[in-house]
Amino acid sequence: MKISEIEINVDSSLWAIIGMIKYSLTQMQYPDIDKTIDRFTKHYKNILQEHEEEDQTDLARYYRLISVFKPALASILKPGTEHDQLCDIAISQFNVVLDRIRREVNDDNPRKKKIRGPTLPGSGKSINLKYFCSVCKQEFEIPAEMQVKLLNSDNKMELPKHCDTEMQIRIAPPKKEGPIKKEDKSVKKIEIYPAELLMGHTDSKESNVEYLKLVSVGIDIGSSTSHLIFSRLTLRKEISFFNMTNRFILVDREIIYEGNIIFTPLLDRNTIDIEAIIKFCEEEYQKAGFTPETVDTGAVIVTGETAKKQNAAEIVNRISSESGKFVSASAGPNFESLLGALGSGIVRQSSQLQKTILNSDIGGGTSNMAISSKGDVISCSCINVGGRLLGIDENFKIWRIDGPSEFLMKELNMQYNIGDTILERDARILAHEYAKAQLEVMQGPATSKIAQGLMMTDDLDFSTPIDFYSFSGGIGEMIHETNQNPTTYNDIGHYLAEEIKLLMDKEGLLLIEPENKIRATVIGAGAFSLSVSGSTCYVDEDIKLPLNNVPVIPVNLTQDNFSPTNVMEEINKAFSKYDMKEGDDLAALYFKSPIYPKEELLTIFAKSLEKALPNSIVNQKQIILLFQSDLAKLLGLTIHKQTAITSNLICLDELTLEAGDWIDIGPSLHKPPKEAFPVTIKSLVFNH
Repeated sequence: MKISEIEINVDSSLWAIIGMIKYSLTQMQYPDIDKTIDRFTKHYKNILQEHEEEDQTDLARYYRLISVFKPALASILKPGTEHDQLCDIAISQFNVVLDRIRREVNDDNPRKKKIRGPTLPGSGKSINLKYFCSVCKQEFEIPAEMQVKLLNSDNKMELPKHCDTEMQIRIAPPKKEGPIKKEDKSVKKIEIYPAELLMGHTDSKESNVEYLKLVSVGIDIGSSTSHLIFSRLTLRKEISFFNMTNRFILVDREIIYEGNIIFTPLLDRNTIDIEAIIKFCEEEYQKAGFTPETVDTGAVIVTGETAKKQNAAEIVNRISSESGKFVSASAGPNFESLLGALGSGIVRQSSQLQKTILNSDIGGGTSNMAISSKGDVISCSCINVGGRLLGIDENFKIWRIDGPSEFLMKELNMQYNIGDTILERDARILAHEYAKAQLEVMQGPATSKIAQGLMMTDDLDFSTPIDFYSFSGGIGEMIHETNQNPTTYNDIGHYLAEEIKLLMDKEGLLLIEPENKIRATVIGAGAFSLSVSGSTCYVDEDIKLPLNNVPVIPVNLTQDNFSPTNVMEEINKAFSKYDMKEGDDLAALYFKSPIYPKEELLTIFAKSLEKALPNSIVNQKQIILLFQSDLAKLLGLTIHKQTAITSNLICLDELTLEAGDWIDIGPSLHKPPKEAFPVTIKSLVFNH
């Protein structure tokens, strides 16, 4: 059976879902039901219409109907119990149709496989659970009836012990079935996905769901402008078999207040006017109706040319200490590129489209570039290209010349100083050269003298072909602006945007518009989420806890690419990506699953870590190693015995972390022996 032959009355299903929502809201005694349903219906249809050209079959259209249900529901209901109840009901309704399709698709199979053991609700797929002993690393069979109880019980169940330790539960590969008749391999089998997977809503039925609401503020002190945003974050804590971490996950962000945008005040070309910034923030807090005490979390970052000012670190410390609980950083060029890609929404768009997108966040002083491929940021870079690098008033009188423009003028044999009047033609020539350098490094390594002279970091890694290009930041706003008479801001920004658009058209590069542009790096900071490390960790006795505001640096080391050389290379890359220096900056290295916990591999890994962290050992810097898998205790003991790292070592495991997370590590939850430690995860939260 071909996908094109599958018949589904999608319109009928749409109206059935709308009817279900109306009935459910009536039962909940929801106010203004008719208006609410009209709003939901309009939003639902608009989202579906956006994808009409992509969805050519009934199955594709029905999949779309399911996958966009939650965004449509979010237009009338915030995350919470009622929201989850409606998702559960919708999943049941969607799965009736999907089950019928699944039966039709499988009708022609020579022999249907019998499902053995428990099945994931709505999927029709068998899964295989096993007991796992964390001491001897052995797996043990679980009877089918016990597997069913484990999957469906709402309560914590006592598990059997092995090696005097309560065993864990792991999902093993499905059980192999007996031999079946050979199928025609030329016909590709159609897999019908369950509604809960398509909707991204798998936990609420079996979970004890707890919600947490926080107020966050993000403050960005940039090369051209400074601004802030207040947001209300909704986080969901799910305690279920499929989520044993108890971590709060961000499910909604509502912008409460978008502050005014001001030009970043400077006392001179090398010094930020801190008092003016503090006063601006105080005024914005008052306008938004908040005080530092009523803000739960946030972040302040200093970016671009402003990060080079001599008192950049002072302003970070001053604002973060006076504005509540903050994650704060003077963002280096690579880290700012990461923030721009995440905050613009391009990382999420690359995941949705399953494409590779190069985003350039161009502000007043720098263009921060990041390549996002299928939801992951794979490369970052930065070049001195920005609208504020040359400040000119409406009469073309120069009031600001930054270092990159001095360099560019010298290369172009121009001689201008502050106070001179520049020819409009020369201002355009400068903007054109900046744009040329920008397009050059967006398509390959910097080769021209000008592009090489403007680069702040290494070139981008172009091993993955680029499908689309996007622009955020202040210049990004101008690039996507349709107004024939763009606003000027006493600099060459509008000329730069025009030149970039002309070169993009000339090169035939495909442009995609990001969700957020000028506010891309304004962070609604830190969703606080309390996690608890695994029960077998390693922390040296001489380390005083708590440790606060430790940045997490993911290291791209897996069981597939593990080797002593790769350990050193990937750790060096990780420090470089976040603009940190090994041995100088305190950071936590995060590994998802670098090796199997075998003695010989642990020894190799330990000695490779020793070689990769020489400055940390010499400077007696705390070495913090974090893992997703159960590895910390054994590795910590191996490092202590086999290497020169005999103190200042922390190894924690069973943690789920991401790029952009910062952590606090608290004292042990147990009396000696110290084993489990509370970890507060402060994620840099971007506008979803």
